Amino acid sequence: MFVGTGSDVGKSLIAAAFCRIFRQDGWHPAPFKAQNMALNSFATQEGLEIGRAQAVQAEAAGIKCHTDMNPLLLKPQSGHTCQVVLNGKPLGSRTAYDFWEKGGKQEKCDDGKGRPKIDFRDEVCQAFDRLEKRYNPIVMEGAGSISEMNLSKTDIVNMPMAQHADADVFLVADIDRGGVFASVYGSVALQSPQDRARIKGVIINKFRGDMRLFDEGKKLLEQLCGIPVLGIIPYFKDIHIEEEDSVALAQKPMHAKHGKVNIAVVLLQHLSNYTDFNALEHDQRVHLFYTNNVEDLAKADIIIIPGSKSTLNDLYEMRRNGVAKTIVEAYRNGAGVLGICGGFQLMGVEVCDPDHVEGCIGQLPGLGLLPTTTTITTAKTTRQVRFSIQSAPSGTPMSGYEIHQGVTKPFGDAPARPLAVLEDGQEDGYFVNGRCMGTYLHGILDNAAFIDFLLAPFAHKVGQASAPFDYAQFKEEQYDRLAQHIRQHVDINKIYKILKDND
Repeated sequence: MFVGTGSDVGKSLIAAAFCRIFRQDGWHPAPFKAQNMALNSFATQEGLEIGRAQAVQAEAAGIKCHTDMNPLLLKPQSGHTCQVVLNGKPLGSRTAYDFWEKGGKQEKCDDGKGRPKIDFRDEVCQAFDRLEKRYNPIVMEGAGSISEMNLSKTDIVNMPMAQHADADVFLVADIDRGGVFASVYGSVALQSPQDRARIKGVIINKFRGDMRLFDEGKKLLEQLCGIPVLGIIPYFKDIHIEEEDSVALAQKPMHAKHGKVNIAVVLLQHLSNYTDFNALEHDQRVHLFYTNNVEDLAKADIIIIPGSKSTLNDLYEMRRNGVAKTIVEAYRNGAGVLGICGGFQLMGVEVCDPDHVEGCIGQLPGLGLLPTTTTITTAKTTRQVRFSIQSAPSGTPMSGYEIHQGVTKPFGDAPARPLAVLEDGQEDGYFVNGRCMGTYLHGILDNAAFIDFLLAPFAHKVGQASAPFDYAQFKEEQYDRLAQHIRQHVDINKIYKILKDND
């Protein structure tokens, strides 16, 4: 189990690396994180929902993702509430206080729908037990810091989960943010004697500069904590693995660039599934950037309105800050506009929430770029799909997934003009022309044929920039590169010995 001195120290990437390493070494690994809090999620083959990080780790392990890998997912909404997803199915929304003070305790809590009360701790332990029967080893991941003393009684994802799994624990620290001695020593010292004994090693992540300068620091840490430092991992920017934490957005480009097709992703307050755009980030024909600045949006050739966990609140804010008006004007001036999931919903004539699923806003006029109306529903659609694009000349089969709450239909007497037809004959999205379309399909941009279709109206700018980008092959190469990087800087043999000695 990889735990951290804090959030964003690199636990997810290191777990993904070990999933690939164990696979390369002939094992049959699987990832596990008891509880995840993220807006980036993924649909399993069974049509259920898990955190994106565990889907990535499963991909690194060469297996299909399953809800047992992330049985509890919390998706933040507006204010202090989050949607609780248990074993891939939404239970409803809860405040942070209610969840942390009630939901994680053994005393159990009601899920708000009149069904039997739920013991979340028992649920995540059962999921681990099922997973452990099918895979070996299980690569577990903690959440945030393991030394949040105010949350220790309700913790179901860090050391209590390690106790249930009888897992060897490795503490990951981020030296780039400073204070590594205090964070490592404090994290260890604040554990109970039982949990302290379970921590078998420390991994220092995100080191910059000459690592020989930390030789003395390594010795001091080992003396202070009585635990070996098993690796010092250099900071890297040339290995690209899908990240889950929204903090990664701060590292993305924020402005247009001359000489390529500029694609702007609208930086919504409740933006979700921003991994939809990873393939575009590496396509040499385009420059992808994220912004809610109206001047930068106006410079884009294509504007993508992404998914949102709170469509109506984001639509309200877009109208308030002038982004909505800028997008409409940009389209009239020749730019392309693509809406994905929540972005598709708000491109229509109206968005209605009669049951107040998202909050207090019952209805708002949309951007009016698509002749559609959307009704937010309590029912949630989650599934993987295969599809083809109606207006694309190639008819190439493509794949993606749906995670949305809402039904979108033509407004009034507008004709149905679907963007895509699914393998089962159902229709998806709306297509006005090559510069204006919307879809519920996450992952649509992972398909090279769809990117070609999206760029077709701007062929004069694409020129001979490069061939279409093979994102699937690229990801496999990145997992292998990440594994090699970790092998080079972490004592893998010693980790194997620890695991064997404690088997």
